[in-house]
Amino acid sequence: MTRHGSGRTLTAGDTVTVRLVKAPRPDKSYPASVLSDDGVHVVVRAPWSDPVARDMGFVRFEPGDVFTEHYWRDRWYSVKEVHDASGVFKGWYCDVTRPAEVRDDVLVVPDLDLDLWASADRSQVLRLDEDEFLDSGLTERDPVAAARARQALDELADLAAEGFSKI
Repeated sequence: MTRHGSGRTLTAGDTVTVRLVKAPRPDKSYPASVLSDDGVHVVVRAPWSDPVARDMGFVRFEPGDVFTEHYWRDRWYSVKEVHDASGVFKGWYCDVTRPAEVRDDVLVVPDLDLDLWASADRSQVLRLDEDEFLDSGLTERDPVAAARARQALDELADLAAEGFSKI
């Protein structure tokens, strides 16, 4: 395994644990299969990790859904392509995060509470959880990180407008 500034490079075909750091809420961890890792951009595939469906109002995540997840060691977001069990593309769910790190066999991704959803046809592009972001206190605690988070949300909106062709 080669080393990169934020941990080792993962090997395609291996299993990794994705850990979404949600502090102060409990972290969320789940297994995923590594599709690729070039030292900066990590791509993994994972099934919907909850045993029950979750209706978000704009999309329903349910058992059998498959997420192809893109993480970067130098970007402040992740992009998840969501397909249902039969392979029908639902859309992209994006998290604003600090850059990902690999620690042992764990892909650690600190979540910053801002999200974006883009439907498969891109008719819906929704900025989500801005109230949670404000309540997190990040703006007061770390104004530089808060500014990076807002910039990342704008970048995600731009990527959505282009159909995520530049990820």
